[in-house]
Amino acid sequence: MELTRRAGMTISKKIIRRKQIVSKNPAAIVLAGNGTNCEMETAHACRMAGFSTVDIVTVWELVSGDASLDSYDFLCLPGGFLDGDDLGSAKAQANRLLHTLVKKTDLPLFAQFSSFIQSGKLMLGICNGFQLMVKLGLLPALGGGFSQQVTLTNNDSGRFEDRWVWLKANQASPCVFTKGVTAIYLPVRHGEGKFVARDSEVLDLLKKQNQIVFSYVDPETQAPTMKYPDNPNGSQLSIAGICNASGRLLGLMPHPEAFLHRTNHPRWSRENLPEEGMGPQLFRNAYRYIAAQAAAATASV
Repeated sequence: MELTRRAGMTISKKIIRRKQIVSKNPAAIVLAGNGTNCEMETAHACRMAGFSTVDIVTVWELVSGDASLDSYDFLCLPGGFLDGDDLGSAKAQANRLLHTLVKKTDLPLFAQFSSFIQSGKLMLGICNGFQLMVKLGLLPALGGGFSQQVTLTNNDSGRFEDRWVWLKANQASPCVFTKGVTAIYLPVRHGEGKFVARDSEVLDLLKKQNQIVFSYVDPETQAPTMKYPDNPNGSQLSIAGICNASGRLLGLMPHPEAFLHRTNHPRWSRENLPEEGMGPQLFRNAYRYIAAQAAAATASV
C-alpha cells in the first residue's frame, strides 16, 4: 500500500493516477502542517482500513496547486495544535482556508472543501480537526450552508485533559463511520474540548436529527454523563462527536487513531486485549462505504 508525503508529485500525475483507480481503490488524504501532530497515526489508520493510497499533504501544497482535494475520496483533519491555538483552537486555520486563494485561481481554498462535500465524499475531523470543522461551519451545518453554530471551548477543569474515556455511539445516527459500533474506549488530549451550542434551538435540532454521534458515558452504567472525569470537559449534553445531516462528515474530540493496537491501551500489559484496538473500525467503515458507493456506481454504468 502507498503512504507518501507527496514528495515532488505534481497534481497532473495525481489526477491521471486517480482516474485509473477511483472505481476500485479509494484514496485518502490527511491534511498536515501549521501545528498538526497526529498525521502519521491517522494515515496509518487509513492504511489499516484498506486505503491503497494515503497521502499526507500540507495546506500549502493545496494553496500552491500542487495537490487538490478533488483527487481523493476521504479527507482526514488530524489532531494537533494548529497555529499554537492562537485566536482559539483552529481559528487561524479556519480563516486561512476561508480567505487564502489557490494559486492561479480566483477561488479560496475553502471552495475545494465545499466541492468535496457536495460530491458526497467523506470527511473526518479528530480533536483539532473537529475544532476546525465547527469553526468553518462544516459541522453541524443545520439547515444547510456553512456558518458557525457551535464551538469547542475551554474545559471546565481549566486545564489540559489527557485521559481515556468511554463513548457511546448513537444507533439512530445517520453517521456512516459508526456502523456496528456501540461503545468505544479512546483517549482525549485537549484543552479546548467543551462542546457548546449557539443556543438551545441548535441543541434541540442536534437531538431531533440524531446528529449527536458520540456521548461521554459513565463506564459502569454506559449512560451519558456530565460527571468529571468521565465527561472530561463539561460538554453540553455530554457531546463528544457530531455528524452533519448526511452522516458523511464526522467530528469528535477523542482520538481513534491513538488506539490502533492493543499496546496503545493504558493497561495493555495487565489486561487480555484483542490485537487490534478500537480505533480502526471508524476508518474501516469509511473505506467500506466509499468502496460500496464506487461498486454501485460501476454496476449502474
